[in-house]
Amino acid sequence: MRIVLIRQNYRPDGGAERFVVRAAEALGTQGVDMVLLARNWPGDVRGLRVERCNPYYVGTLWRDIGFARGVCRRLPALAADLVQAHERIPCCDVFRAGDGTHREWLIQRRRTMGPWGRVRLWMNPRHAYTLWMERRTFLSPRLKAVICGSRMVRDEIARHFPIDPQKLVVLYNGVDCERFHPRVRDERGRVREELGVTKTQKLFLFVGSGFYRKGLPVAIEALAATENANASLLVVGRDKHWRRYARLAAQRGVGERVRFVGAQNDPLPYYGAADALVLPALYDPSPNVILEAMACGLPVVASRQCGSAELLTEGVSGFVRDALDVGGFRDALARLLEPGAADRMGAAARDAIEPYDLAHMSARFIGFYRGLLAGTPPKESA
Repeated sequence: MRIVLIRQNYRPDGGAERFVVRAAEALGTQGVDMVLLARNWPGDVRGLRVERCNPYYVGTLWRDIGFARGVCRRLPALAADLVQAHERIPCCDVFRAGDGTHREWLIQRRRTMGPWGRVRLWMNPRHAYTLWMERRTFLSPRLKAVICGSRMVRDEIARHFPIDPQKLVVLYNGVDCERFHPRVRDERGRVREELGVTKTQKLFLFVGSGFYRKGLPVAIEALAATENANASLLVVGRDKHWRRYARLAAQRGVGERVRFVGAQNDPLPYYGAADALVLPALYDPSPNVILEAMACGLPVVASRQCGSAELLTEGVSGFVRDALDVGGFRDALARLLEPGAADRMGAAARDAIEPYDLAHMSARFIGFYRGLLAGTPPKESA
């Protein structure tokens, strides 16, 4: 079986990129030939052969248009059994909606904008192109299935587009439960000392690049609202405007309790140092960081606009609130500050995520692909 994957650009901390790496490593052991079409993909991944497709461009709109055209021209020569796109491209058999729907993202984004901001959003040609290409992708006669990383995404697609519901298949991302394991706490003392966090302090972890979309302002506001000087927030990720958020923390009186360490290729030490993960994302269809944190034994406080939050049990392994509900996030953090609460809920989170390890998810994906090749309609799976 040869599967061609399409992903335009590589980011070491990107969720879609980590999905591609995991899929290649897992499926490669099952006799699947995996080929990736991409503009750039530095380094090697076991089981993955990279074919570069990097047409010249100026500006992001030209970049996306040129890549889509270039990929569709290259595909016939690769003789793929299945073409799976991680970009909105209509010449694919399978589309992984890892970014959810652009239409829903714009709906959520408008919630934080004034009238003029909404007008600018509507007039942006890149949004118009993305919405057009998204619709072409979902309604393409070639499309056999859409992989949805959560039920949230499945329901959004069904709500916004006239697509056959049988094509919408929920397949959660897998997580390496051996690598992401509660034993990461073995180095907890050393890492916390390097960060300047005492043994008695509660450390909330925020992981994600693009702080506005990931909800960092709400996380900072919620931390400040707890009025607990023994709690701090560690921010792992990149954003060119990160100083803006540092100023917000200072204005709210928690500047010394919010630490920025930038993007990290290896988040494990920070999972081990933390007591809980906080992710009030405005829109995040299937964040891997929730799965990783749970596998490391951390409870999670996430927005209901995070697809992976579906795997949490309210009050048992975490809490789920609206992305803009500062008071709700404050109350959830306060619950986790209670003695023993974070450890108890973290153990429950680990138990809940174990069925989603790489071996189980690899078997589910293999079954999904073989069913497609055999002409069997996709089956709902999780």
